[in-house]
Amino acid sequence: MNIAVFASGNGSNLQALIDAEAKGDLAGGRILLVVCDKPAAFALERAGKAGIKTFVLEAKDFKSREDYDARIVRRLKEENIELVVLAGFMRILSAPFLEEYEGRVLNVHPALLPSFKGVHGIKDAFEYGVKVTGVTVHFVNNELDGGPVILQSCVRIEPDDTRETLEEKIHAEEHRLYPEAVRFFVQGKLKVEGRKVRILN
Repeated sequence: MNIAVFASGNGSNLQALIDAEAKGDLAGGRILLVVCDKPAAFALERAGKAGIKTFVLEAKDFKSREDYDARIVRRLKEENIELVVLAGFMRILSAPFLEEYEGRVLNVHPALLPSFKGVHGIKDAFEYGVKVTGVTVHFVNNELDGGPVILQSCVRIEPDDTRETLEEKIHAEEHRLYPEAVRFFVQGKLKVEGRKVRILN
């Protein structure tokens, strides 16, 4: 299965997926393309080292979000991309994009959805004072961080944790959980039933 990973920054989840593919842990899934909206993103260096093609597209060059996404869709079709994996991509995908790839876009969120949605999931959970937060991998739909949940795992917030140490624990868990969810998708093991995702044996 041909995979495109979308990233905007450091790309540590991209690296986890690259490493998983190298070990054969994506069940034959192949990362063929990295899509990025930031020309200086370190994710592009990670892709280059792994020999993965990159597609850099800046939003300022387009009149609308729909025009921007339409250009990406054209490139995805050129590469015969079957699965889109968001890995720190800091843009909200438009409705036409999500219609084109309905049920084929995954995201990882650094909190236990539906709690602490949005771009500051780790900070918000830490400042709220919860004792347990975690990681969610979910399908992407038109609601921000609102798609059906595929996998979740918990991360305890210890009394001596700082926001920085919590971030390290969250990211480590993301790097473990995300490749597992991608593998299940590639294997055809994810069945969406309303808001629930069943993992088939």
